[in-house]
Amino acid sequence: MSKTAYIESYKDYLANERQVSNNTISSYIRDITQFADYLDNNEKGDFDSITKDDIEVYISLLLNNGRSPATVTRFIAAIKSFFRRLTSDGYEGLNPTEELDTIAAERKAPVILSNEEIAILLDQPIISDIKGCRDKAMLETLYATGMRVSELIALDFSDVNLVTGQIICRSGRERTIPIYQTAVKAISRYLSFSRPSMAVANEESLFVNTGGGRMSRQGFWKILKSYLDKAEISDDITPQMLRHSFAAHLLENGADLRSLQKMLGHADIATTQVYARIANQQLKDVYQKAHPRA
Repeated sequence: MSKTAYIESYKDYLANERQVSNNTISSYIRDITQFADYLDNNEKGDFDSITKDDIEVYISLLLNNGRSPATVTRFIAAIKSFFRRLTSDGYEGLNPTEELDTIAAERKAPVILSNEEIAILLDQPIISDIKGCRDKAMLETLYATGMRVSELIALDFSDVNLVTGQIICRSGRERTIPIYQTAVKAISRYLSFSRPSMAVANEESLFVNTGGGRMSRQGFWKILKSYLDKAEISDDITPQMLRHSFAAHLLENGADLRSLQKMLGHADIATTQVYARIANQQLKDVYQKAHPRA
């Protein structure tokens, strides 16, 4: 198989078998394609002829060209995953990534809002207003489920079951997530009060913009930022902060990692474990501050 065929097969594997997020697929395929271009430009041959040294030289080039440790670490994860998959596609060469060392990346800790900040934020929308009612439902849904913003705006009207208190997330890794009663009430009010006057005819999306169509990532981010400003929450805010807070708060209150992994839609539990480290660090901080002999 050609390099292009292997990459296309790997892309299909990530999307249909691993069911990873679109962002991860895009990043991994871009990393592998750039590596393939490097091999072509330097006459290194096909994938079955490269060595561990070839990959390490490429990694050095990335670092020397100013790529961050986090970017390089992602490439290493991508190339390792890629070669593991090649064996299922008729690849008979040696795996040059088996002894490849992972470069430790200095990752910025996720922004976690406190319980008090979450309460203040969720209290900002004015639910007697049509748009405020919609915004309340979106914020409650995001914090109730830990969904990515892309997954939230991809929800359809039919994905919500208010009777059972569950939402089916079909974008990325499909899963069914329970939602708490306050979120159920917020969505129910939105469906009866706001959506009928906002959505255009036959619109399937759950959350709609002022034009009656599906809410966009940019549109939601502007809405979230406006409420964060009103709540005077001035942390280094990101669109993922409610997802991070959801995960950290569940762990703080006794949730197990496997259950959290399923709710977040992580393919690898190692991705979920970052929240466990955050929760443990917070416990240590509380101990150091509160224990009389610490």
